[in-house]
Amino acid sequence: MKGGQMKTVLSLAMVLAVIAAVTVGCFAVSGSSIAEPAGDEVGTPVEWKPEPSLAGGLQLFSSYQELNDFLNTAPSYPGYFYWGAERGALTLDGASAFSVPENELNYSQTNIQVEGVDEADIVKSDGQYIYLATDNRLIIAGAYPPAKARIVSELEFEGNIDGLFVNGDRLVVLESNWLTYAYGLEREMSHGYMEKTSVRVYDVTDREKPVLKREMSVDGCYISARLIGDYVYLVASGSAWIDGGNVSLPRISSDNSAVEIQPSEIWHSETPDNGYAFTTIVSVNMVNDDEEPVHETLVLGSASTIYVSPSNIYVTFTDWSGGSEMTSVHRIHIDEGRIEYHATGEVPGRLLNQFSMDEQGEYFRVATTIGYAWGGGTKSTSSVYVLDQSLDIYGRLENLAPGEQIYSARFLGGRCYLVTFKTVDPLFVIDLANPGNPKVLGELKIPGYSEYLHPYDENHVIGVGKDVDESIDADKVHEDDAVYYTAVKGVKLSLFDVTDVSSPKEIAKYVIGDRGTESPVMYDYKAFLFDRSKNLLVLPVSVVEINSSDHSGDMLSWGYEGSWWQGAYVFDISLERGLELKGRITHCDGEDSVKGAYSSYYGYSYCSIERSLYIGNVLYTISDQKIGMNDLETLEKIGEISLAE
Repeated sequence: MKGGQMKTVLSLAMVLAVIAAVTVGCFAVSGSSIAEPAGDEVGTPVEWKPEPSLAGGLQLFSSYQELNDFLNTAPSYPGYFYWGAERGALTLDGASAFSVPENELNYSQTNIQVEGVDEADIVKSDGQYIYLATDNRLIIAGAYPPAKARIVSELEFEGNIDGLFVNGDRLVVLESNWLTYAYGLEREMSHGYMEKTSVRVYDVTDREKPVLKREMSVDGCYISARLIGDYVYLVASGSAWIDGGNVSLPRISSDNSAVEIQPSEIWHSETPDNGYAFTTIVSVNMVNDDEEPVHETLVLGSASTIYVSPSNIYVTFTDWSGGSEMTSVHRIHIDEGRIEYHATGEVPGRLLNQFSMDEQGEYFRVATTIGYAWGGGTKSTSSVYVLDQSLDIYGRLENLAPGEQIYSARFLGGRCYLVTFKTVDPLFVIDLANPGNPKVLGELKIPGYSEYLHPYDENHVIGVGKDVDESIDADKVHEDDAVYYTAVKGVKLSLFDVTDVSSPKEIAKYVIGDRGTESPVMYDYKAFLFDRSKNLLVLPVSVVEINSSDHSGDMLSWGYEGSWWQGAYVFDISLERGLELKGRITHCDGEDSVKGAYSSYYGYSYCSIERSLYIGNVLYTISDQKIGMNDLETLEKIGEISLAE
């Protein structure tokens, strides 16, 4: 895991950091529950059944020739995709006397967006074992009780592991792999490179000897995946390859055989796009090995962002052609593994991420930005749109925060919280109780911005982002009202009180480090650990502390005196006490932190903590180097499991 090997989460960080500049590429992206209309209240649950008549905007190809002609005569190019201790040694510090009362044993799970919709991650726990994916390695570690913690098994794969799911004694591994193969099962053969995404299901009844029960793969890059009940829903997107005038159909492989997805199974739009790719949604039963996978395929632009509720998958595609930004939204209904395309709609602007979307009852809500806060071209504004189940616009709130753009969004019930930014951080509270008439209830303007919003309770929201020094007049360098990175300071945690929606307040804040300080939470929310019942918040960080009074630079290597620190900040969070630092945990020894940060991207090093979780009253922190174990209350070190090769 050192040297040329980098952990999956680092690759994700690098991709998300440059996503705005990429016009064509294969990239990873990252889903509250559906309830259909019955009465006046938004979100009143009633039974909803598929209605094929809702399928609007797209149609199926009638033949291979129609598909081939469509892509060969399209007014754009196809969408192309790019994209040391002994192992297992256990060191204990008095852990033999450590025990957790039986009635206190519980454990944290992956930070997800939608209740009941699990999301793939590189670390999973079932309350006894930790399942860890790093590059092409899967590690299963016995974690509880800590006195017996150890690596129990390890598997190695040819490709990169994108994520894991755990369901009882079943483990799913999602893997991406580039391969060379001959295109065309029925037409003239040619060769090329294509990425495939695989789903491998293991029986881990015996954690020391995982047994592969089933395996399937689909052509295309891994986009995202969800687990609902026993079903894994995978979204993959691959280039619409044209070789010698012939289109290569995407394939689904299983049990050493492959079948092409037929044109009569592929949805398309007659509206020209700026690039074409096959996006396939596949469902796999991770419990019943005999149930065949089900799929739906669309040929549109490159898939960018998805949102998943218990009943629908929404896949979005942003189109910058024609001099305007438009995002198309496609709704695919899901039910116990069944997948059925239903509707297509469109909204102006682009989405920030999956938190810019939400389903509530019969409505789908979307927050977008059009234009840019910096540089030339159209000046930015932001909007919130409410769509019905046919994905027609039902309500709209437009022209929010002119000259700024969305930095974070969160839909919670009948409200939407938006953070826009250019010079200060306006937190907007938007009322969506009347879906046909969204309106701003209140806003708060403070220095800085939040890049991730997380609910504390129904009237309080946590923000993770950056602080800004308003006294630095970098805005006079190039254009009016611009704020550049020189004014951005350390990572800021905020606790917002929105009880009075007309006057939201920041009731607590904590700033970590100086310019250059980063947290993976700002581009990967699964690194965020929060438990209100325990007053617990854990934030992995790479901290820069600059001693120089001259703040015109932001890197220690530029000659400013200071220090690096990498690890996790552990907070006590409550409405009464605000944000109180309980302590810090690091996996770095001596100068390792500084050396690792110098040669890394986004402050990453092999001792960077990337995930944290708890089992009972043990806090586990995970890096490429080891799994650390600390007492959840005192943060006293209990032991560690070495992961070094």
